[in-house]
Amino acid sequence: MFVKKDEKQESNFWISYADLMAGLLFVFILLIGAIVSKSIILKSYLQEKENKLEKVEKTLKIKEQKLLDISSNLSLKTELLKDKNSQIDSKDSELNREKQLLALRDAEIQKLNKMLLQSNTQKDRLDKKIVLIQNIVTDTNLSLNRQNKKIEDYENRVIVLSNQITDIQNSVKLKDNKLLELLNALDEKDTKYNQIVENLQNQRAKIKNLTGIRVKVITALKKELGDKISLDSTNGSLRLSSNILFSSGSDKLKDMAKEALKKSFKDYITALLSNPNIKPHIDKIIIEGHTDSVGSYMSNLKLSQNRALAVMDYILTLDVVKKYKIKSLITASGRSYMDLIKVNGKEDREASRRIEIKFKLKNNEAMQEIEKVLDAK
Repeated sequence: MFVKKDEKQESNFWISYADLMAGLLFVFILLIGAIVSKSIILKSYLQEKENKLEKVEKTLKIKEQKLLDISSNLSLKTELLKDKNSQIDSKDSELNREKQLLALRDAEIQKLNKMLLQSNTQKDRLDKKIVLIQNIVTDTNLSLNRQNKKIEDYENRVIVLSNQITDIQNSVKLKDNKLLELLNALDEKDTKYNQIVENLQNQRAKIKNLTGIRVKVITALKKELGDKISLDSTNGSLRLSSNILFSSGSDKLKDMAKEALKKSFKDYITALLSNPNIKPHIDKIIIEGHTDSVGSYMSNLKLSQNRALAVMDYILTLDVVKKYKIKSLITASGRSYMDLIKVNGKEDREASRRIEIKFKLKNNEAMQEIEKVLDAK
């Protein structure tokens, strides 16, 4: 009888202990739920991983502190249970003394057996739950390990990117140095280019000065002759009408025209050669015969050449030729109607029939080409 009562008390103790373990498991379940939720948040917000991990660690520390508190409470309760056990032991001694006085019925023993079976069943269920919780904790640890791995990979990528940025910065510095060298070289080239341009401008001014001799000669002729002689403003040639010098279709110089030709030629040559700044540049004195377009080219060419030669023969007899020693400089040519004079697009036949006395400067063709180059835009 005393033994049966002791077994009943021991069964009650295990039931209380099972309830306590169930509460502790519930606390562990809550803790695991918090850890799982935190792991999900970590998956969504990797960029805030470090701060959130610290918060989770703080939360875990707080909960661990709570668990420590619970453990301390459990230890206190365990001490109380020990005290109770000691009391029970003392009572057991008393119960042992009263064993023979107490007896339990078979029905009560059966009930106690059923309760023990139920307690074992609950224990098995709790064991299964503990296994499930352990699996959950394992999965959570694996998830945390994966997260830590991802964080490590991210940190490695950051290190790689940092190294790449450093390489790029070094490359940029090298390029900046090369650019600086190029700018310095460009400045040197600009200086040399400016010097070259300055030299070219000086040379251009000198060439312009040389190529401007024709303009200077024409200007000096106009100034010297004034309105006494009709000059061509473009080339400074002396123009004489063939109608005054020759009869129509004739290449014989009129006697009455010789005096006028003499005076005009003398004034023209004197103005041209008496100037010391002009005379050194004179290469030729050209006498050209021109006709209108009436008749064939060849007949007009022969007439223009003969008239030019007639004027040249007379001019060579003049004292002014001997004075300036220009006999070797004088030439004659016929132009037929190659250089007609037109007014408003129409031929002026009277003006086209003419004798022109013009000068040719030394290196005239070269200076004309230089003028074209210098005046080109």
